Amino acid sequence: MNINVISIFPEILDSSSKGLTGKALEKNIAKLKLIDLKEFSNNDYGSIDDAPYGGGEGMVIGVEPLEKSLKTIKKPGHIIYLTPQGKVFNQKKAVNLSKFKDLTLICGRYEGIDQRFIESYVDEEVSIGDYVLSGGEIAASVIIDAILRNLDDVIGNQDSVNKDSHSDGKLKGHVYTRPSDFKGKKVPEILLSGDHKKIDEWKLANSLWVTREKRPDLFKQLQLSEKEMILLRQYGDYLTKKHE
Repeated sequence: MNINVISIFPEILDSSSKGLTGKALEKNIAKLKLIDLKEFSNNDYGSIDDAPYGGGEGMVIGVEPLEKSLKTIKKPGHIIYLTPQGKVFNQKKAVNLSKFKDLTLICGRYEGIDQRFIESYVDEEVSIGDYVLSGGEIAASVIIDAILRNLDDVIGNQDSVNKDSHSDGKLKGHVYTRPSDFKGKKVPEILLSGDHKKIDEWKLANSLWVTREKRPDLFKQLQLSEKEMILLRQYGDYLTKKHE
């Protein structure tokens, strides 16, 4: 997978070469190309932005330097503009984007980029949440990490990806490790039982409960099977007895 990022401050994305992203790059599962938009200024001042027509706050990144920088990419593929006005990024989108061979991310700054560039080149606009950042670089890092972890061989245990929160519409349940007893707080006995069928059922019920408690909006979208409804009810009974 080839990922290109056009940014005024590409150095912000240097940390993208660490962790799982770094592993993907080292193994040539993916390639990351950072393009400094400041190198494509169209004037003697070296600037790539200008005041907006019609007045308004801040500055706007010009269409010409954006086009010049994009033309240096042999295969830009699917082009995304990172903006608070875009559709909110989620796990489903991360999986879908991971299927592209070539991807180009445009990092917005200031008051945004010239609309004519969006209309001419951008395939979709994406936001990582309903809030405003100083620029799209952090958003690009988030999206790159979320995408690459879905590629084969990036994560050693693929089941870890398949069972992540949001992978099937539910949140990941509670997890525990040693010691089994921490200041009187014990690991649920079922997880120590060795009964894999019951453990799987407990994990499913716990995941459903966590989703309902933490993200009722997601829970409402789930279509529970009869078995899942029974397991969730039994888990509720288990919690009631635990706290009696």
